Amino acid sequence: MAAAEERDRAAGRRRHHHQRRRRQHRARRACARHRRHRPLGRLRHLRARGARDGHRRAPARGARGHDRGGPGRAGRARVTVLAPETSYEVTIPVVVVGAGAAGLCAALAAREAGAEVLVLERDPVPRGSTALSAGLVPAAGTRWQREAGIEDTPEAFAADILAKAEGEPDPAEVARVTRVAGPALEWLADAHGLRFSVITDFRYPGHSANRMHGLPSRSGEELVDRLREAAERAGVDILCDAWVTALHARLDGRIAGLTLRRPDGTEDHLGCGALVLACNGYGGNKALVRQHVPALAEALYFGHPGNQGEAVLWGEALGAAARHLSGHQGHGSVAHPAGILITWATITEGGVQVNLEGRRFSDESHGYSEQAARVLEQPEGLAWTIFDARIAGIARQFEDFRQAEAAGAILEADSIPALAAATHLPEAALAETLAEVARLKAAGATDAHGRRFAGSPPLVAPYRAVRVTGALFHTQGGLVVDDAARVLRPDGSAIPNLFAAGGAACGVSGSRASGYLSGNGLLTAVALGRLAGQAAATAA
Repeated sequence: MAAAEERDRAAGRRRHHHQRRRRQHRARRACARHRRHRPLGRLRHLRARGARDGHRRAPARGARGHDRGGPGRAGRARVTVLAPETSYEVTIPVVVVGAGAAGLCAALAAREAGAEVLVLERDPVPRGSTALSAGLVPAAGTRWQREAGIEDTPEAFAADILAKAEGEPDPAEVARVTRVAGPALEWLADAHGLRFSVITDFRYPGHSANRMHGLPSRSGEELVDRLREAAERAGVDILCDAWVTALHARLDGRIAGLTLRRPDGTEDHLGCGALVLACNGYGGNKALVRQHVPALAEALYFGHPGNQGEAVLWGEALGAAARHLSGHQGHGSVAHPAGILITWATITEGGVQVNLEGRRFSDESHGYSEQAARVLEQPEGLAWTIFDARIAGIARQFEDFRQAEAAGAILEADSIPALAAATHLPEAALAETLAEVARLKAAGATDAHGRRFAGSPPLVAPYRAVRVTGALFHTQGGLVVDDAARVLRPDGSAIPNLFAAGGAACGVSGSRASGYLSGNGLLTAVALGRLAGQAAATAA
């Protein structure tokens, strides 16, 4: 059994790897076309790949000082304190670290404000955590909602966030992002051609209105690709395979520049007028996960491996304030061993989860984030999500779900005995569980776990089932920022030209997985990204 299980895991990893490679190849071709047609001019040397291995470019003129920092991916997330007379051969007004949704929104906003912008991305192509998500951004009071007859306000949205997190986040910080999100999406649509629409056929847990907005494929890959294309059209330079290894600060804390490393070992020192950290959180850093989220330390990590916590570590070295570092988004429905995200619509529309004993074990509808730990507590850390053809039809609008079907991860059965046989679940226990669910739905009752079934349609054959596990997706704690997304110190003063957005900044989910409201990650990516870009252009 163990050997078979390991073969399944390996097959899933290979399948997931090949799918990702195909998507990266398409993006690389697009990036390559862009680089040929619009060279970087005075930054042309950064594109060069022919430098000798290990060559270190000349440091900034007059550079001297000392390093301070903490452990990172390569052992240190360094901050070098520079002498006042230090200068750089090349200085860019606005530099953005990270080419996900947060970084690209920041770059677009800064470029629109008239600044020259360079985005540094450690991967061969812009992907990040955004590409691994469903690409859905919650926003209230948008024109798409009005067209669909949905009444919603930023205030109602803020109330939902605070209710989910039991009042833990700062209300002012919550109001900031809920106020900005709607106009930010309309700006992306009107100025940059992103074709958003609002999801109306189901509602995510904790939201009092349908406010999830997505692009046609309902995928994060499409979102990051459209943002990248918009940035390129706007004249933003994006340099891939550029890993920022150190920040350079003046004695007063102002950011002067950074060091970036290329795949051949070459290092460059680059000055900047303002710096936006959009390099997400620390989900890929096992040491930091063990420190802050020990319950998921050994869980599947479904985020981007580049999320090593540099933003938090750099901020710590600079004396910045950080908050809610234990906050995170988990997910209790990642297909196993296929490694494909299964949309939570399979639950919100009436599906249930059972463990390997055929028994339900929680109120699944409360939220997919906290469900990750509950699934992992079950035998072998596995569960089966059970739903029907009606729910599958709703879920099929998401590309990930279609991929799961194509991979054979979604099983189908015409009866409960057939379902038990397909899933290897105990037939008697499974039949008893589904009979109880049917009674609860018929009565519109609340079960012993606290799940309310009022208005939930019955599950009918043919049934669907997918074996799932719990996973860590991304962290929600981070650097504390103000209304301009400037990074703050513990005393409330700002580091004048340092900004943070997305997972690099403190989110609005509080300190627990249960505080995560669907979409909180991309909410702060888009909202804080735009704020950071606008302010960085002014600061530069």
